[in-house]
Amino acid sequence: MNNIRVGFGYDVHQLVEDRELWLGGIRLDHSKGLLGHSDADVLIHAICDALLGAANMRDIGYHFPDTSDETEGMDSKIILSKTIELIATKGYRLGNIDATVCAEKPKLNPHIPQMQQCLAQVVGCDPDQISIKATTTEKLGFTGRQEGISAYAVVLICQ
Repeated sequence: MNNIRVGFGYDVHQLVEDRELWLGGIRLDHSKGLLGHSDADVLIHAICDALLGAANMRDIGYHFPDTSDETEGMDSKIILSKTIELIATKGYRLGNIDATVCAEKPKLNPHIPQMQQCLAQVVGCDPDQISIKATTTEKLGFTGRQEGISAYAVVLICQ
């Protein structure tokens, strides 16, 4: 029987002026972007934490610290690719991803197919293995006030 494991990831970043907005590996046209050491792609970061957690390999901050010059301004697709390589060192491969992004604006549903295609190319899987959902918080909390965006991800990995 194959060894299968499940991992959960969560990330949040603040929305600020004068930053590009990157979600799911693609750039979205929006008046604000996410603040972070890398490109601050909350969706990819949540997926990476889920992958690393499933493989019992700590978290994204351990492998890609926000104090490192190497990771400053880094494209999160590189972080995701390296995370796939990291879990492969323990013999794991991706089964599937189920993720949710919480944002009031911009509307994300029109961009989900492109995000799925992008992420599938980075991790080397079929886009059907990547589920991305978008929701709002009905104008409640920091998300509702458009102060930030958060993402949750669950992954299945197997040997």
